[in-house]
Amino acid sequence: MKAALVQLSVTDDPLANLPVTRSLVREAAAQGAGFVLTPEVTNCLSSDRAHQREVLRHETDDPTLAALRTDAAELGIWLLIGSLGLKTRDPDGRFANRSFLIAPDGTIMARYDKIHMFDVDVSETEKYRESSGYRPGTRAVVTAAPFATVGLSVCYDLRFPHLYRALARAGADVLTVPAAFNDTTGAAHWEPLLRARAIETGAYVLAPAQTGTHAAHNGRPRRSHGHSLAVSPWGEVLADAGTEVGVTLVDLDLAEVARARASAAWQQHLGSPQAAGALLGGLSAGSVVGWFRAAAGPTCHPCRTACCCLCRQ
Repeated sequence: MKAALVQLSVTDDPLANLPVTRSLVREAAAQGAGFVLTPEVTNCLSSDRAHQREVLRHETDDPTLAALRTDAAELGIWLLIGSLGLKTRDPDGRFANRSFLIAPDGTIMARYDKIHMFDVDVSETEKYRESSGYRPGTRAVVTAAPFATVGLSVCYDLRFPHLYRALARAGADVLTVPAAFNDTTGAAHWEPLLRARAIETGAYVLAPAQTGTHAAHNGRPRRSHGHSLAVSPWGEVLADAGTEVGVTLVDLDLAEVARARASAAWQQHLGSPQAAGALLGGLSAGSVVGWFRAAAGPTCHPCRTACCCLCRQ
């Protein structure tokens, strides 16, 4: 299977962003990609909550989702919409940061809401509180496609290895990490974290990213690291998109997953498939995996989600 990482530099205007995204998805398909992936917040990158309330939509009437589902069906491709900022009907009015896996007939095969919120002080002058506008998801998601079993995640999830261990134990061969990684932390941590998740799980890691400076109607424009990466199950970087908007292709061979997981070290880390099945209570690929929330212990992250962190103090 040939996969394509679509690297974007979106603004805070969903309707202006959409034609660029659609063009690159079509370019990827024209180059032979059967699995195309876009970054986090494909529709709109903004920190202005008032502006988000004005331009974001519910899933049922989001124009980006509708258009990309149509494109997936017309092109006959599997499409990961890395994530969309969407309105919810939650009482507190917060949005969802939701990833979608779209089948070649345009069907939504899986949804995943980002669990770990980016509530971080990068410096004295650069602070983020994603949870002020977005509510965290509560379930890990694995789904079976004909070409691979896919485990979904989004951006800051990358820093929580137990999530990826859960996805791999549930059968994931490919882990998706669409992101809009901050340019400061990205330069230091993006590649090492992605390679670590691949090595730990023996899975392909596909990480389409936002890049560059993102134009905004109000406030200081945000910057993203770029460098969409594809990492092999052995931890090798197979493709790096650099910092330009565009399409990066990579070939996936699931025999490489089997080879990486044949090592004794991997078996000790993740356990046998039988043990994994018992731990998951019989849930298999295609199911929503919620076991890790109970296994992870008490709430320990600023998003107040019972998550997969190691810190149980």
